Parts: sequence; structure tokens; C-alpha cells
Amino acid sequence: MINIKTAALFDGWNETMILSCLQGHMGHLAVDNPGNPCSARITVGDFCFLAGIPCEKLISEADAPIITPQSEAWCEVIEKVYNNKVRKSSRYSIKKEPAIFDHNKLNGFVLNLPDGFTLQRIDESVYDVIIRENWCADFCSLFSGMQDYFNRGIGFVVIENGIPVSGASSYTIYDGGIEIEIDTKPEYRKMGLATACGARLILECLDRGQYPSWDAHDLRSVALAEKLCYHMDKEYVVYIKN
Repeated sequence: MINIKTAALFDGWNETMILSCLQGHMGHLAVDNPGNPCSARITVGDFCFLAGIPCEKLISEADAPIITPQSEAWCEVIEKVYNNKVRKSSRYSIKKEPAIFDHNKLNGFVLNLPDGFTLQRIDESVYDVIIRENWCADFCSLFSGMQDYFNRGIGFVVIENGIPVSGASSYTIYDGGIEIEIDTKPEYRKMGLATACGARLILECLDRGQYPSWDAHDLRSVALAEKLCYHMDKEYVVYIKN
């Protein structure tokens, strides 16, 4: 059980991966002082989130490649600790607007899949292929195994000749929703495949009463999110380990 004071360090941080950990679904938490925490680090998948008073120990022991600071004060200490071993970059938060989705528009994207491709749910027939491929392993990798993914996750892939070439899935889960992971093999991009997968996943989430949260790693991802009815919120700073 995460104590109230620790959880309060993350108050106001509208990031579902933080909720995944605080709610006990995924990830792990570290604090500077378990009895009286003033600083905390949440790690979920490839992401670390640093909150409270900047703490060099929590920074130096960050065990994920993407470090997200809560404040400018954290930025200064991250740069001091890592020096030239990290690069400063940007990500883009997407507004969480449950009523914004246009079902007809999303269904249109699903139905507009190019000839030669099929769209299917991630199931036993493709799971083993997905988990072995670098470009799409994160569709399922944060779950403990295939059955855990089928019990708690959800995703869809586009198939060509029996092989997944694009997909959208639950990177993480939290109470009432998922964080979307979406990608396409480089040689299949700009064909509308990610749009179809993303639309299908969003519709499935809405049918289940879950919110499909989206956080964009670049402006290309922002553009796809906006195509699928989302709106960008703001740019924010992350540090990526070299």
C-alpha cells in the first residue's frame, strides 16, 4: 500500500503511468525516506517520473531510459548528476477529453484499411510474434505473460501475409483506462495502418467504458492523435539516457 504522503508528491501530475503504479497495477516506487518521504521516483516500463524535492540518489539510480522531471529544479539536478550521459528532449501531453471522440469518423478509419491487409485483435495467433519483435514488443511487454495480457490488456494489429505490420495496444493500464502504445514497421508507414489500429483500439476502449489515454513522443505522434480526435495539451521536458 502506497502511503498518502508519498502519493501526494505526485498530486496534479496528470499522467496515467503514474496512476498505474500508485494504483498497484504496474511499475515500482522508490522514495528518499520511507517513514517521511519528501522525494519519490516511479518507474513504469521505459519511464521514470521524479517528484517532490530533487534527490540525487533517486536520479542516479533511475533504471529506465526516459526520465521525466516534475519541475525545473529536478532538471538542474538531473543535468548535474548525468552531465553528458543524457540528452534533453521533448514529449507532448495530449488532453484527456472523454466526450471528444467521433464514433463515425473512427469507424471510417477502420473500414478504410488498404486492400491486402486485415485487422485483428491481439490473440494467441500473433502474441508470440509480437513479443519477439523489437518494433512491437512493447504492445505486450509490461504484462507478466500472455495470459496476463489477455486478462488485463487489449490491442489490435494489422496483418499482411500472416505477419503483424502495425498495431495499437495497451502499454500500461490504470483504473478506468489504458495508455496507448502504437507503432508501425518503418516500411509500412504512411499507409493509414496505424490510424486504423488506433481507431479500432479507441472504439474498443469506449465500448468497455475505459479511457484510451495518449502521450506523444514526437510531433508525428501528435498529428496521428489529432487525426483520431484528440487535442494536444502541451510540450514537456524529458531526459533520455545516451
